Amino acid sequence: MGANAARMMLAALCLALMAALPSCGGAKLSVADEQYARGEYFDAQKTYRKVYNKLTKKEERAARGAVAYKLGLCYDRLNMSARASSMFANAIRYNYPDSTAILLMARSLQAEGKYAQAQKAYNDFLLLAPDSKEARNGLAGCRLAAQAKAAPTRYVVRNAKLFNSRRSDYAPMFISRSEPDQLYFSTTNEKVTGDKRSEITGMKKGDIWFARQNEKGEWQRPEPVEGELNTKLDEGAVSFTPDGQTMYLSKARREPSANTGVEIYTSQRSDAKWSAPVKFEITADTISSYAHPAVSPDGNWLYFTSDMPGGIGGKDIWRINLRERAGSLENMGEFINTPGDEMFPYVLSDSVIYFASDGHPGLGGLDLFRAELTRSGGWKVENMGAPVNSSADDFGITFGKGESGFFSSNRGDGRGYDHIYSFVLPDLQILVSGWVLDKDEEPVPNAVIRIVGDDGSNQKAIARPDGSFSFPLQRGVKYVMLAGAKGYLNARQEFTSDTAEEDAEYGVDFILASVNKPVVVDNVFYDFDRADLRPETKEALNEMVKIMTDNPNITIEMASHTDRIGSDEYNIGLSQRRAQSVIDYLISKGINADRLQAQGYGKSRPKTITKKLARLYPQFKEGDTLTEEYIDALSPDDAAIADQINRRTEFQVLSTDYRMF
Repeated sequence: MGANAARMMLAALCLALMAALPSCGGAKLSVADEQYARGEYFDAQKTYRKVYNKLTKKEERAARGAVAYKLGLCYDRLNMSARASSMFANAIRYNYPDSTAILLMARSLQAEGKYAQAQKAYNDFLLLAPDSKEARNGLAGCRLAAQAKAAPTRYVVRNAKLFNSRRSDYAPMFISRSEPDQLYFSTTNEKVTGDKRSEITGMKKGDIWFARQNEKGEWQRPEPVEGELNTKLDEGAVSFTPDGQTMYLSKARREPSANTGVEIYTSQRSDAKWSAPVKFEITADTISSYAHPAVSPDGNWLYFTSDMPGGIGGKDIWRINLRERAGSLENMGEFINTPGDEMFPYVLSDSVIYFASDGHPGLGGLDLFRAELTRSGGWKVENMGAPVNSSADDFGITFGKGESGFFSSNRGDGRGYDHIYSFVLPDLQILVSGWVLDKDEEPVPNAVIRIVGDDGSNQKAIARPDGSFSFPLQRGVKYVMLAGAKGYLNARQEFTSDTAEEDAEYGVDFILASVNKPVVVDNVFYDFDRADLRPETKEALNEMVKIMTDNPNITIEMASHTDRIGSDEYNIGLSQRRAQSVIDYLISKGINADRLQAQGYGKSRPKTITKKLARLYPQFKEGDTLTEEYIDALSPDDAAIADQINRRTEFQVLSTDYRMF
């Protein structure tokens, strides 16, 4: 059964309500009431409409309001939300005495996606009935809809046009989740078995069709199942045993002048054909309805929907053990079931089930919910959010491999017809990327990067020729990264990936120091004519501590250089003291003194312009050496820059085979 058909056929029909409604007289009205009482909502709305259009006199306003209310009930059953809200509004305008019209109008407005108007109507009803749980759930659903629209999930939802006809197509189900290459579903298209249109929906009565994938994994056009399964009655909402040989399905019970009900049947597969359905007895109760069968993955349990006595209210989800049926029937309880309707269960595992409900706060109509078994034995129920859910009916989900599959929805269809939609939750794209460069910002050839996570992951890659690299990551994992290359010191980085469920890319760059040439330590500053380290210099030298820690087998010379101002003797002494102050700082941070050597060069080793310096200071050419003669020929501004470049602290690797013991 589709969402609206299921509601119609499973409804606890409102005979008492209809009897209590004001009588407008005339044979037509009594016919409409009888049609409604039998669940023939499509036929009833046509008859009520004729009566409504005849009530034009001023003294007939009360009767017109009563019929408007009945028309609203029919349109609500037929899932024509816009027509339903209009009729309930008319009933209210004509002073219909039952305040339930306000609640029903609010629900229809919500199903249209008119959340602001729905909230006002819910609040109006709460003034009359402050304890109404349905109204409070409706308000919560309207707020949830605003949140869902602002923050949709990552699911990608598309209309599965290949499977959909111009009528209703709904309740898709894979015959096997491990090999999801055959999809069964219910359809009321014009090619179904019976010719007679349903008094309930106005459409032809549903059949079971299926589609299969070809060798390339492409879905082929659907076709009716073979065998004796489909009849002139309604068949729908199927499920399969794990071996795919037994089908459980819903089938309408239809008798002249009797209420419509639904029962569960089974059919057996032989080769590609399905046998004539055989009724599956759940209880001796012949008044209640039983529908939407769902077999658990282990084949032990059958979950289903019923309005039988003993439930929470409305339609509930129940289950029965297929191995030991006697005494095993149980209601799924108040965590899942509500005073509203819970339908279309789908069992993903022994601890996760999905179902449709209009009793839990939702975006409108039926919403799809995920329920996970907790350690305490209860169920944690979560709305699947947008875009899986909409303001309309969303129901009948099935999963293939991973977080993908199909479900039903009547979103965007003013006739209330259901259609099949695909969904997929794309894999999170979490990456770490960056560059491995030398101190001159040139790519390091053949650099090797390793990344180890506290989840046990261990990845290794060689940087591309341009020095770039990238790794896929997992959420919420702490990673340690190490980059190295022949002729360069190792560099180490740590970070933790975010736990947010969204795509992310982290940038991590490695600047490797050469083993074979001096490397400038940036941002080492001293006050004029002093060797004491300034506070900001200590922060920069912590990077040297890290280099020494990441490369425990090296010894280095820490060299200090001055500009051209002052005597050779003075500058040698000053630079020696400055180099020693750096050594002392490294020792204070735990670096062994026998790995360190201080050397002051004064102004004896002017800097040669590198590619990086040439990019930073284009007035100098790569390869130029900043001697006194060179600087004396520069402008005062350029000379000041050259002196600044010469004032530097460098380290040079002396050995790579140091051992502490």
